[in-house]
Amino acid sequence: MIRWIIFVAFILFVDFYAYQTIKTLTKNKIVKILYWVVSIGILINLVYKLLVFNDSRGLTQPMMLAFGLLILFIMPKIIMLAVLFGEDVFRVFKVFFNYFSKAESKTFLADRRAFVSKVALALAAIPFTSVLYGMARGKYNYQVINHTLYFDDLPEDFDGFKLTHISDIHSGSFDDAEKIDAGIELINEQDSDLILFTGDLVNNTADEMIPWISHFSKLKAKLGKYSILGNHDYGEYVHFNSEEEKRKNFQDIKDLHPQIGFNLLLNDSVYVEKGDDKIALVGVENWGKRFKKAGDLNLASAKIKKEDFKILMSHDPSHWDAEIKNHESNFHLTLSGHTHGMQFGIEIPGIKWSPAQYVYEQWAGIYTALGKYINVNRGFGFLAFPGRVGIWPEITVITLKKK
Repeated sequence: MIRWIIFVAFILFVDFYAYQTIKTLTKNKIVKILYWVVSIGILINLVYKLLVFNDSRGLTQPMMLAFGLLILFIMPKIIMLAVLFGEDVFRVFKVFFNYFSKAESKTFLADRRAFVSKVALALAAIPFTSVLYGMARGKYNYQVINHTLYFDDLPEDFDGFKLTHISDIHSGSFDDAEKIDAGIELINEQDSDLILFTGDLVNNTADEMIPWISHFSKLKAKLGKYSILGNHDYGEYVHFNSEEEKRKNFQDIKDLHPQIGFNLLLNDSVYVEKGDDKIALVGVENWGKRFKKAGDLNLASAKIKKEDFKILMSHDPSHWDAEIKNHESNFHLTLSGHTHGMQFGIEIPGIKWSPAQYVYEQWAGIYTALGKYINVNRGFGFLAFPGRVGIWPEITVITLKKK
């Protein structure tokens, strides 16, 4: 309870401080009243959603929308607060200086306050429009990202082999079938040999995916589609009435994979053949430093040879540094997801930043060490915050080449 009181107090403090900008720039009572109606309304909506939260369903779309609206309006206000706080510090020193110098400063300070308020409002427009776009369009702004990777020991017949990597579908968050179909069509346009999905089919429960089975069953690949589980596929974040109900939900989630045409690998491996050559495809259950550790690399690679060329699917990229990178089985390429790139960041030429980088060493894109590679997919869907800002949903296309 205390933490929620602190949370509400912090939001109200930010609202009050940001209000000083509005009060400085306008005398219109309607604008001032509207500011507080919207601010208090958004806060009440979120608090209400938290009070009636049903832990048997987990994060629902109304809950995510309430959280998104809070982010939409609080981020610009935090910018205002930062600018005005700097101005207030200046004012304190200025008043102190003027007290001893006997200088006249009221007009100067008033004019300066108005100017700084305009600057604060202009700067606040940047996160507001960014978050608004992220919620309205960004969450379905699918990007195809291509990588070409070279290996000394790639079998000859796999030179030029192309795979499409997707991750973190999170079907329970979807709200636009037309946009989802556009993303699926974009995946099929890549005309890849394999489609590999690295987990988190749902947010929590199997029924979230049922409306989307007909959509994702349209995915096509020349040599097949394979998948693994992510941490959200185990039903760990909702309350079930019994262990039996939880086991049934888990089984139902596993059964969804063949319904959309995916071969689910549970600490298992298969060979993919092309011409006279073959490579090993290995899939482990979820293994993460901070999450469920069901993955077993030794069990998953028990049926294949050490000298085989291997592609490993493991949902959480923290697994790579912890076990995969130095494993004796020599996994040439690891495919992961999980981080979503935090759904927020900046990726422009020369700059790649997200809060995710302070949590994960490998959080988005290709990384290499010891002659091995890992690709961390930014995710197809979204979770918690109903949008994406700067870190767009990703379809990765990786072409394997013989060095």
